[in-house]
Amino acid sequence: MSVAETIETASSFVLDAPPGELQDVIADIKTLVNDDPAVLDGVTPAMEKYNKEQLITTKLPGSSEQVIISEHNCLPDGRFFDVGSLRSFEFDHVKQKALNPQSWVLESRNAELIKALLRDVAPHVKEHYPSSPAFGVYPIQGDAAAAVVIVGNKYSPSNYWNGRWRSTYTYTPSTTELTGTIQVDVHYYEDGNVRLLTTKPVRVSLNSGTSAEIVKTIASHEKKYQEELSRAFGALSEGAFKNLRRQLPINRQRIDWEKIANYRLGQEIGGGRSVTK
Repeated sequence: MSVAETIETASSFVLDAPPGELQDVIADIKTLVNDDPAVLDGVTPAMEKYNKEQLITTKLPGSSEQVIISEHNCLPDGRFFDVGSLRSFEFDHVKQKALNPQSWVLESRNAELIKALLRDVAPHVKEHYPSSPAFGVYPIQGDAAAAVVIVGNKYSPSNYWNGRWRSTYTYTPSTTELTGTIQVDVHYYEDGNVRLLTTKPVRVSLNSGTSAEIVKTIASHEKKYQEELSRAFGALSEGAFKNLRRQLPINRQRIDWEKIANYRLGQEIGGGRSVTK
């Protein structure tokens, strides 16, 4: 296999890394390629793409607050900005660490709306995503719209699963339309590998387009989807998962599906009500 083919294969591994497991994947790649610098340098663009798409969260040096890595808050020079802290920062895409924070000024014709959204969305995030949440609001599309980004991470290595909730919304003041997607990614790896990936599109025409109305609409859709997920997890636990008895192709071992019902991922990842058995 050529170096280019090896980089392509390794990059696909990076882009498919489950929540919270990129460093494990990188370690595996290093072992497989014997620390070949050409390959490791070649997969760096995939790591950058992964971090942005997965909305990786990090803490700025000296801060306890989480900030988000995404396309929406990436500056032309490759740095990122956070409206809440009014800081810009570098980001090491390999180590997933923030570096060299500096003061940053929000310059946007939608500045007042963005600040109001940051204020109003905070209670919703803290209530529904108690474990390592992060949120941000950013001017996008040449300052014609505002993006609202919410991330909830839940890592439970002792129970052999990791999960991530990602929701991204775009509000366009000129049309008072709110669009977006909600994505959930959960990886189970006890005695095998099972990956749950879901995507829920959102499109709503608002009346006034105030911050309060935008956040109320977001909260309503997320609560509804969290409850849908809880019901779906319960149905899978009692139905398809319990009845599934084929061996998994990766290590030819079987998963104890009954244990999955006890994880209550719908509640722990999304903050929704768990299903009573």
